[in-house]
Amino acid sequence: MSSVACAPRNDNGLPVGVAYSANLVVYRAASNVVLDSYHEQNGVKNAFTALGNNTNVKIISMSMGHIFSVGKIEDGVRYAYGKGKLIFCAGGTSTSFTTFVGVIFPASMTECVAVTGVKEGAAIQKCDDCHSGSKIDFTVVMQRAASGNTVPVDSYYDNQTDYVGGSSVATATTAGIAALVWSKNPSWTRTQVLTKMRQAGNFYPNKNAEFGYGNINALLAVQ
Repeated sequence: MSSVACAPRNDNGLPVGVAYSANLVVYRAASNVVLDSYHEQNGVKNAFTALGNNTNVKIISMSMGHIFSVGKIEDGVRYAYGKGKLIFCAGGTSTSFTTFVGVIFPASMTECVAVTGVKEGAAIQKCDDCHSGSKIDFTVVMQRAASGNTVPVDSYYDNQTDYVGGSSVATATTAGIAALVWSKNPSWTRTQVLTKMRQAGNFYPNKNAEFGYGNINALLAVQ
């Protein structure tokens, strides 16, 4: 996800991050995308608290979650939000544990901007494994309509590349767009950045019941 949002330019022909000149602070708070253990939940709370206290951080992106609300994570999210951070969280990509859930926690919180993946094409459809719902704010194309392959968006250590999709990558992509908007307008508040992103969504000024403001036109968002 760090690569998707912020991978630097390179001379190897590999993908770059959306905001490839952005500064990046990384916390490895958990070992599993489903935050189902005490240590993982506590780690996420501590990460949100630390990021909230870091005055150099403006945007927080997290592509993990849980099917139920977790009080200590709620506390961490609200703490960071109270410090003015713009928080993006994944709406959910199904596993055998989460197939029955709509938008997962903490993307379901009002303090978070929820993002999910959709298929390419004029008629918006969610990815086969992605979650949707009224809490979704934005979408990113993450799956080929015909073949079903996920879009190649990521590069790894030692020049390795892979096909990666789902709401996790959609979230990191959207956080990168937010960084572009904020870098263009450094004096803006979190609310102004989010408003500009909404205005660049393909559903604006209306919010779709399942997909929020839809796909963001990044060029329009920074103009």
